[in-house]
Amino acid sequence: MVTPSPAAHQAPPSTTTDTTARPSPTLQQQEPQPQPQSQQQDDPQKLPRFLTNDPARTGYDPSLKWWMNYFKILTGSITREGIEHYREDRYRTNEAKDCARCDKYRDWLFQHSPTVRFMRDKVSALGGDLGPHNVVCQRCPGRITETGAVYRQSGGFSPDHGILLCANEVRDRGHLEDTLSHEMVHAWDHLRWKVDWVGRKDLRHSACTEIRASMLSGECRWTREAFVRGNWRLTQQFQNCVRLRAIQSLQARPTCKDDVHATKVVNEVWDSCFSDTRPFNEVYR
Repeated sequence: MVTPSPAAHQAPPSTTTDTTARPSPTLQQQEPQPQPQSQQQDDPQKLPRFLTNDPARTGYDPSLKWWMNYFKILTGSITREGIEHYREDRYRTNEAKDCARCDKYRDWLFQHSPTVRFMRDKVSALGGDLGPHNVVCQRCPGRITETGAVYRQSGGFSPDHGILLCANEVRDRGHLEDTLSHEMVHAWDHLRWKVDWVGRKDLRHSACTEIRASMLSGECRWTREAFVRGNWRLTQQFQNCVRLRAIQSLQARPTCKDDVHATKVVNEVWDSCFSDTRPFNEVYR
């Protein structure tokens, strides 16, 4: 079994290490700040420099009405980078509405979702506590880099704070259920096993929890893959989705070198972790 052995509590990926079993009720999400290019060159582990909008370069002019910029997008007058800046500005404008909708969906899921209620009970059985008090909806800023990459997230887990749901990335209640279920699997793993989340000692632990979270949350079920992501494969679709999402998540770890390294680690633990459905008896969603 490659999954971590039972013991103490460690932080999940992208959060600081902590030994607290119960998350506290607040979450902080900060806007990403541009970093000097020289600093990026000195430290290859840092993300490329964040880009700010330049209307002359992107074609997107924030001083115009939103519908005018939208028309420019439809006519191809705004670059891909400009579209992402436009998207971020619309998220800022609609932040209150998006968070209110996310809160409504979250409260409904804690009352009526079989998966969310099951995972809440399993987390509680291990001494944890998850609920609307520490599952927080906030706007999550995207990061647009000089390499052309766009970094976005739909949620995150921290043993210090609880679960973050990115209200601006929520498509519908079903999407939020998948995201919340994913993070609750991480919370269960945090309480159940001694996990090297960041990968300082063994990156395979992080790979295993990402495989399990993608497998058990429902985010890779056939209908989600086919009708949302347009992947119409009839064979190995579920396995391919779980593997791809685990690799993508693993690449965010500071000790992961690149996609080749991430793929190698995921393949090493695949057989044992893909067959581990705890705390479920089988893949439910």
